[in-house]
Amino acid sequence: MSFVLRGPVLEGEFVRLEPLGHHHAADLARAAEEDRGSYAFTWVPRAEEVGAYVDAQLARAATGRLAPYAQVSRATGRAVGATAYWEPRCWRDDDRLDAVEVGFTWLAASAQGTGVNAEAKFLLFRHAFEEWDVARVDLKTDARNARSRAAIESVGARFEGVLRNWSRSWAPGEEGRLRDSAIFSVTAGEWPACQARLEERVARYRARSGEA
Repeated sequence: MSFVLRGPVLEGEFVRLEPLGHHHAADLARAAEEDRGSYAFTWVPRAEEVGAYVDAQLARAATGRLAPYAQVSRATGRAVGATAYWEPRCWRDDDRLDAVEVGFTWLAASAQGTGVNAEAKFLLFRHAFEEWDVARVDLKTDARNARSRAAIESVGARFEGVLRNWSRSWAPGEEGRLRDSAIFSVTAGEWPACQARLEERVARYRARSGEA
């Protein structure tokens, strides 16, 4: 496969997605330690692990199979989490991207429910469908992670099923074990409706922030 994932800066009202780098590490260390109550099934580094976390993501990026981002709050200018394009698939032509996953996503507790996640998904999906012309974007999570599954469905992705023993578990105490993964997707034909849904959600957050 000759297609190499390279994610550009993607800018919205609430969030700016910047290619991940070590200059984001201090912010991410603070963000990761705010409240870890929602991270039971998600790979989120501890503060002292952030340097190694960034190294690992950049090593994956060097293979062309990952384009990692820091999620930077437009309100504060600080990185409040991470996300990525992942697993590019070129089925019809080595230079044409047919499908890609959006994954490795986490947010600081204070950034959850603020519009950052909805707008980040909008920016990532729009670039994938309108610039790369993909046929599908997929997302996956630990099948036990009800919170994550609800969040994925809320952005308009469709549940496709559970793949058993599909990937490594990130749950504490399950090192070296595999997890069942719940798979979701948005196809090119579904993107216009998904786009409208995400734009409506972002508009609601905008109205809410204007009232504050």
